[in-house]
Amino acid sequence: MTTTQLSAPRRRSAGRWFADTGWRHLVAVLVCAFAVFPLLFVISSALNPNGTLTGSNALFSRIGIDSFWRILTDPQNPYLLWFGNTLLIASVTAVASTLMGALAAYAFSRMRFTGRRFGLITIVVIQMFPQLLGAVAIFLMMSAIGDVFPAFGLNTHIGLIMVYLGGALGVNTYLMYGFFNTVPVEIDEAAKIDGAGHARIFFTIILRLVAPILAVVALLSVIASFSEYLIASVLLIDPEKQTLAVGLVKLVSNPRYADWSAFSAGAIMAAIPVVALFLALQRYIVGGITAGAVK
Repeated sequence: MTTTQLSAPRRRSAGRWFADTGWRHLVAVLVCAFAVFPLLFVISSALNPNGTLTGSNALFSRIGIDSFWRILTDPQNPYLLWFGNTLLIASVTAVASTLMGALAAYAFSRMRFTGRRFGLITIVVIQMFPQLLGAVAIFLMMSAIGDVFPAFGLNTHIGLIMVYLGGALGVNTYLMYGFFNTVPVEIDEAAKIDGAGHARIFFTIILRLVAPILAVVALLSVIASFSEYLIASVLLIDPEKQTLAVGLVKLVSNPRYADWSAFSAGAIMAAIPVVALFLALQRYIVGGITAGAVK
């Protein structure tokens, strides 16, 4: 048998492998390159001492930590204060929205009452409208509330948290509702036979069984709080009360000089707690979301 005859089956097998699975590896490499390049560009910009994007077109042509030092020590841009405000708002919003969503999802999943189906449909329909449509209404509402209760009105963290809780309640409830349906009802019935009420069943039994979806909702809430800009820019006025998303925009809002290097450095530092939380809870993400889609 000649060499040409031996290489022909190999070429056919290689072509068959590429047609079956090889093209998927090629697409995966292209997708990874497409996803990683913006991250490399941001890191290169953060390490660029010039503070512009034009000098970072050649990735890592100049490396320095001047932008990190500049944003951390600039008295006109209190980055650490913005960071603390964001952590506080994100933490309180995540815990409260997760608990409120879990309570509502438990009620929709386990109880039968008038208006239950209409309530579920309403939750889905409300999520179709973008947040931008309610910005003016939210501003007027919080302004009116501030006239009566200043601690809950404009330019307060509590007011912003209340708005976040109201906006997240619908989507969190519907997301957790599907997961609650996967928990067997027989567990509730067995607990009721032993004399347990709804509150005891929820806090001592159900919450432990639905821990994956609770972690998912909390993670999504933290990510949303860190990246949300529109409502925070409308409600928070004083610089010392603003969040990272609002404060960082100031660095690039000046048309004559936009400090993109400091902006990139601040964005990288702001992403650290979100990435850390994501890595800590990643084992719950796939299980929590897919299990909720069963029913």
